[in-house]
Amino acid sequence: MSDGDDHDHGHDGDHDHGHDGDHDHHHHDVETLGAGVVTVTSSRTLDDDSAGDAIAAAFESEGHEVATRELVPDDHDRVQATLANLARRGDVDVVVSTGGTGVTPDDVTVEAVRPLFEKALPGFGELFRRLSYDEIGTRVVGTRAVAGVVDGTPTFCLPGSENAATLGAEEVIVPEAGHLSGLATREE
Repeated sequence: MSDGDDHDHGHDGDHDHGHDGDHDHHHHDVETLGAGVVTVTSSRTLDDDSAGDAIAAAFESEGHEVATRELVPDDHDRVQATLANLARRGDVDVVVSTGGTGVTPDDVTVEAVRPLFEKALPGFGELFRRLSYDEIGTRVVGTRAVAGVVDGTPTFCLPGSENAATLGAEEVIVPEAGHLSGLATREE
């Protein structure tokens, strides 16, 4: 990003930003998203999934739909398969997982999803950690939240706490998901 340019959203100059009135920068945005929400856990159920509930509520409160909610154990292959399958579904425009992004031996979400990324979105993790710092201070160094595009679908991986899920979904993911989804699937 260039200094002082508040309108650069990380695009490589492949299109203008609508300043001349003949091109709407957001014309390709997906207005009503179908979200796939995945909770990675070996201890919770959908009935006591406060982090998954927070992500679903963030999408629904903005008029989007939750196409599916799934619970998968902390297992590399199961997490990878679930995220890949959701990214390919026609009714899913964005995938958000919660859990498995810490530093314990069973935290495998990041390792499972990274090979699936066609494009990484490092700004998500950077911004999420910056916002999280205000809540948890230097403990943020143990937060490995990541995002990228999987099979044309923006995919975000959040920590498993309700506070982290709420922060990430409400402050970053839901506001940007429609734009990213439109960009990831637009034709050249």
